Amino acid sequence: MASAPAKPYQALEEDARADVVVIGAGIAGICTAWELARRGRSVILIDAAQIAAGTTGHTTAKLTAQHTLIYDRLRTSLGAETARLYAQAQMEAIEWVVGIAAALGIDCDIERRAAYTYTTELAEVDAIRAEVEAARGAGLPARFVTETGLPFPVSGAVRVEDQVQFHPRRFLLGLAADFVRRGGRIVEQTRIVEVEHKSGRVRTAAGQSVTAPEVVVTTQFPIVDRLKIFTRMTPRREFVVAAPLPLGRDPAGMYITRGSGTRSVRTAPYQDGQRLLIVTGEHMRPGTESAAAHLQRLMDWTRTHFRVDTAAFRWAAQDCDTTDGLPYVGRLDDHLWVATGFGGWGMTNGVAAGQMLSDLIEERRSPQTDIFDPGRLHPRVEALGLAKAGLAVVSHAVTDRLRPSGPVSDIQPGQGAVVRVGGKQCAVFRDEHGAASAVSATCTHLGCVVGFNDVERSWDCPCHGSRFNVDGTILQGPAVTPLAPVPLDEEH
Repeated sequence: MASAPAKPYQALEEDARADVVVIGAGIAGICTAWELARRGRSVILIDAAQIAAGTTGHTTAKLTAQHTLIYDRLRTSLGAETARLYAQAQMEAIEWVVGIAAALGIDCDIERRAAYTYTTELAEVDAIRAEVEAARGAGLPARFVTETGLPFPVSGAVRVEDQVQFHPRRFLLGLAADFVRRGGRIVEQTRIVEVEHKSGRVRTAAGQSVTAPEVVVTTQFPIVDRLKIFTRMTPRREFVVAAPLPLGRDPAGMYITRGSGTRSVRTAPYQDGQRLLIVTGEHMRPGTESAAAHLQRLMDWTRTHFRVDTAAFRWAAQDCDTTDGLPYVGRLDDHLWVATGFGGWGMTNGVAAGQMLSDLIEERRSPQTDIFDPGRLHPRVEALGLAKAGLAVVSHAVTDRLRPSGPVSDIQPGQGAVVRVGGKQCAVFRDEHGAASAVSATCTHLGCVVGFNDVERSWDCPCHGSRFNVDGTILQGPAVTPLAPVPLDEEH
């Protein structure tokens, strides 16, 4: 975001028509809109904020087919052919970006690097070896190694050659400009609050409508409620720190650990003969834990292993995990299409989604259509994930309402908490000057209780990942309605 400023596009001020309306202008939305425009469709691309500025604008930008230990898991749970088709989609996405960037002359820092999934634990080496075998069986140039460019020893790693890291925002801004040249229309600062896909119409918060026979939703967690995917996705917020690193200490690759203690490492071009070290990890369910504690652990790890003093940047991004580990891309209902559930690998999956959705809208089937189909069911594979996801939502929707709370006076400046005011749960924030304000603590999406994010100073919903500013305005869906303000009497 800091290194790729963009001109703003206008908000929608009147009703409009197109062949296709795409809601959500991250990598999946922009790629879908561009591909459809290239094929001669009239397309309107709409975003509630700015294009390429949400999760896509805050990604670590690994354009790789090597997604931790996914191929052994897919081979075991869904079969070798599913693993092969998934790998094929990822590799084709990589080369699509490289080819389009070259064709359009987009300077987006494309660098070829090896990608690694590594472990420092001897007990996990067998899992790494199994992943190498599965990845090779799926068609990837994978091999087992014990030497990497990391500044600490590893017990073993999957190495996949010839992957890519890039600047996705620069790439997508260039793609968006070409989309407009092809007759496409981009609308920013326009929130869609209602989707009437059967009548081919979507409505904005300001009351305008867009009429289009086909509606594509790429808003991460879809803003349309469909139980067949809502109950099968879990939101995950993950933290990132970035710091300048001398060229001589560049690990020269893309690295990620497996499991709950995830650490993802890469570098990017920076300034003054340095690289920018980017370290990701410490994920959590939104609104459930101290974000500050997670961020501190990530920074401590980075200092210890890479000898950096302070972070030049720190941020967080959000994605959704599905119960079978594959994205949902395809038809959600008649004339309603969706791309979501990328599980932290939205760069390749977002590009692949653009190709698949464009094919499907034109009534063509790609080889990956069935494995990404939002209507697919794998009861045996998904049973545990469905149970965990369901229990978590029930817990936050029901038991969070019963949790005890202290008085408003206990809330310190710069902090927030959910407290009872007049018998109702309210989300109360106290600013740096000591003034407290309150909004409803009930998420306007499906009624869960929000929690306070003590780093980003937001109210985050643990059920489906909606996020709100401290004044209740929406930062991120699927909620389409702000949290209502509540009069506050601090004596309570």
